[in-house]
Amino acid sequence: MTGFRSNFVIIGSGVAGLKTALEAAELGDVQLITKKEDFESNTNYAQGGIATVLDPNDTFDSHILDTHEAGAGLCHRDSVDLIVTHGPDAIKELIEIGVEFTREQDGRLELGREGGHSARRIVHAQDLTGREVEKALLQNVRDHPRIQVHEFYFAIDLILDENRRCWGVWAWDAHDEKVHQFLAGATILATGGCGLVYRHSTNPSIATGDGVSMAFRAGAKIANMEFIQFHPTALYNPEDKRPYLISEAVRGERAILRAGDGTAFMKNYHKLKDLAPRDIVARAIDNEMKTRGESCCYLDVTHIDQQFFHKRFPFISHICEDHGLNLAKDWIPVVPAAHYMCGGVVTDLKGATSIAGLYSIGETACTGVHGANRLASNSILEALVFSKQSVGESWNKGFPQTDPPAALEKEWVKKPLEELEGVRIVNLRQTLRGLMWDYVGIVRSNSRLEQAKKRLDILKEEIDSIYESGHINTQLLELRNLAQTAELILLCTLQRKESRGLHYNIDYPDLSETPEDSVIRLLPDNDVQVESVPVST
Repeated sequence: MTGFRSNFVIIGSGVAGLKTALEAAELGDVQLITKKEDFESNTNYAQGGIATVLDPNDTFDSHILDTHEAGAGLCHRDSVDLIVTHGPDAIKELIEIGVEFTREQDGRLELGREGGHSARRIVHAQDLTGREVEKALLQNVRDHPRIQVHEFYFAIDLILDENRRCWGVWAWDAHDEKVHQFLAGATILATGGCGLVYRHSTNPSIATGDGVSMAFRAGAKIANMEFIQFHPTALYNPEDKRPYLISEAVRGERAILRAGDGTAFMKNYHKLKDLAPRDIVARAIDNEMKTRGESCCYLDVTHIDQQFFHKRFPFISHICEDHGLNLAKDWIPVVPAAHYMCGGVVTDLKGATSIAGLYSIGETACTGVHGANRLASNSILEALVFSKQSVGESWNKGFPQTDPPAALEKEWVKKPLEELEGVRIVNLRQTLRGLMWDYVGIVRSNSRLEQAKKRLDILKEEIDSIYESGHINTQLLELRNLAQTAELILLCTLQRKESRGLHYNIDYPDLSETPEDSVIRLLPDNDVQVESVPVST
């Protein structure tokens, strides 16, 4: 078995993985594993921007309050305070490494506004902020002599010693079809989200819940997986495999949501109308579609100056035009789509998980920042701030002075998948995603959740049997993680006896007085423990 040794092994090449790699490389050698090309990540598709307080009329307290209100009482105050107060420095560091944000004519950073924000505080690079940030981080990573990037390597499972300490990861090389061992003093999960567990998602094909699934199988604590954020406005086109995201910033620039008959319906759902938090808007659109029997709703930008709109949103304008829309007179058809995982691997303020030697950053982590619903454009900010926190912690306070134990070897026997097994994997994946969309989607009920549990148990048993027979390929590994992630979402959903934030259950329409995190972990005897833990806000 081929092996690699380093001070740090980082899994994932979005903003969380790349920024963490640059921070770690200042202290030691870094192996960065990514299952696709190094530029493919959720970050690359992030349109809106990065929320931070830069306007003299804005305040940290205001940003903190907006975050807590969006999070519906589940945000952890210390985590929110941390990212908000470190926000300006994070933007400064990005500019220093070459990120070119959109500026006003006088040179000041142009600040946008999005749903849930009480002020203009969204730093952006037109409507392709994620791509611009990714480009600059990638260039710096490629130029760094202490970072080695491994493309098309799929992390299978974490490497643990007899004391349950993490020493790295086993990874499948899709090119040479072999399993390799990556050993390191600190292992950092930055694998992004799990949008592909649902039929409709704004996420790229890589978002299959790999990090949270690996961490759970290793025994790490996972929390709040029921809070899946459905972006309210993805471009509706039933022929598209992946809906294009229509940024929330479009509504921030006065776009209006309308039903098919032209009714501006958001005034009936929230005092902020079209600028309401995402969970409110997604449920509103879902309700309008169901009650009216329509396949989509519409985003009206016809009243916005078209020259301004094309300058502010060039990518969105281009996509809409490619779909035959004239934005001066046509409304944009939109539907909700799975977008962001607010739960994940439980960490402290330093990114440390409940397993020694294992850290989690970005969307894979549950830091307590997002609570029951992520405030728009807080995600990249969270990843930037916690990347620095985790590296300093792992190096200064917990970095081992000894090499990994010699007994961490494992034999992997790979059996080739037959053609019919490949078809079986495709069908299982489609069935799983349809089940989650139909039964564990935007609006839930106890009866549908119980039905989903029965069907998921059968699906998961079949998927596990294929994997345990010795077959390995990327598609099967992703399916295994999708099934595990689906189970985590479902178990956390069943645990929550209320409606809060992104979790809405018609059998529990009220909000409970005591906010609690739903925490789940796999015990050493393979029993699953799910519990509710009170949150101090």
